[in-house]
Amino acid sequence: MKASLSIKGIQDGLLVSIPEGNWDEARPAFLELIDEQTDFFRGARLALQLEQRTLGAAELGSLRDALSEREVNLWAVLSTSEVTKTAAADLGLAQYLTKSTSGADEDVPFETVLYGDEAVLIEKTLRSGNSIRHPGHVVILGDINPGAEVIAGGNVMVWGRLRGMVHAGAAGDESSKVYALDLSPTQLRIAGQIAVSPSRRGRPKPEVAQIREGQLVAEEWQNKRRR
Repeated sequence: MKASLSIKGIQDGLLVSIPEGNWDEARPAFLELIDEQTDFFRGARLALQLEQRTLGAAELGSLRDALSEREVNLWAVLSTSEVTKTAAADLGLAQYLTKSTSGADEDVPFETVLYGDEAVLIEKTLRSGNSIRHPGHVVILGDINPGAEVIAGGNVMVWGRLRGMVHAGAAGDESSKVYALDLSPTQLRIAGQIAVSPSRRGRPKPEVAQIREGQLVAEEWQNKRRR
């Protein structure tokens, strides 16, 4: 069941689509997934896509409470079932996603798919207080300032200065990497490995951080393609 769950980064947080089936099986599988990826989901705003599944206010309320205990905020339930929509309304949950009216300064992740790998492209500098969370890869065309954070299920590429906090491979993928033109984060994590940057010596240069032989290391980022 967990493999069938779909998780996408959207403007308002995360959209989780739960496939049809027995709710008594889907609910614990969903919560187990969150428990396995605590760092990724903690603090997230969640919209739940239930399609035709019929759930009452008691069931939705119980799920909302269970998510709240895990520091996850359920704010919307999307469904074609009138019973489920009524229950969501009674609980004060939204029933549709916010459509952006566009604006270069909005914190809106842009979703793209390449060969099955999901990514968001952020064309702006992340300032203190900004937080980006995505189950796939994250590409930042700008800086990550101190006080800003990026938590990704895959790789993180920063076409700028990385001076905030980055957690790549948040779901436990040790093959994930972090790329930056200036790699000097306040904290850097890949899967379960964590490191703090030493004091800068000399001029900054493009670097890539990855787990090698069980250790988180940073190396010069070079183009190794053959010409």
